[in-house]
Order: sequence, then structure tokens, then C-alpha cells
Amino acid sequence: MAFTHYQQIRDQELPSMEIDNVKAFLKDFSVSEDTDKPITSGLFRLEAGESLEYTYTYHEMKLIVDGSFIIQDESGQKVTAKPGDLFYFPKGSAITFSTPDFGVGFFCGQRGEDEA
Repeated sequence: MAFTHYQQIRDQELPSMEIDNVKAFLKDFSVSEDTDKPITSGLFRLEAGESLEYTYTYHEMKLIVDGSFIIQDESGQKVTAKPGDLFYFPKGSAITFSTPDFGVGFFCGQRGEDEA
């Protein structure tokens, strides 16, 4: 079975998540064909302004690739995330993302396409 190559995904424009007053952008680039346990990966970008509050309905890993995020969960745990930092967000996690300027993360989640 052949692999799939997605060229220079960091250079592509990401569509808005269309959340009022939040400058959040997301694009699914690759989606597995496994309907029982799908895997979807892509890029998430947040720009300075209002925070994004997000509750995960699936498991996700996120690698910070550019900029920085301030990431906080419902327990009060808070981290300033920089490129090279990896996060695991379990299903059910309530996470708040903010940034002083911008942040970009590569994600891989156990969900189908456009289920974010």
C-alpha cells in the first residue's frame, strides 16, 4: 500500500473555526480510512485576542510547531507552550488556549474528518 505525501502544509492558509471573537483557524489535512478508529491530523492556529475554550470529544496529541500558546485545563494546570512541546488531551478535557501573539500546533486526533 502506498503512502500519501502532503507538501508544505505549514504554508497553506487555514480556514477560520468561525467562533465569535476568537481568531482560531484549523484544517484537517490527512484522514485515515479506518471507520472504527479514525485518525485525523492537521494544523491549528490561534492569534492574539480572545481565548479559545474547547472540550475534547476525542483523544488528541498536539505538537507546538511555531509561536507559543498558554494552555490551561479545568484542574488549573497551566503551561506556556513553545515549539517542540507535545501535549496529550484525553477525551473529555476542557482546555483553554490563548497566545500573546500567535501559535501553531500540529494535531493528530482519534476522530473523523471535520469532527473538531
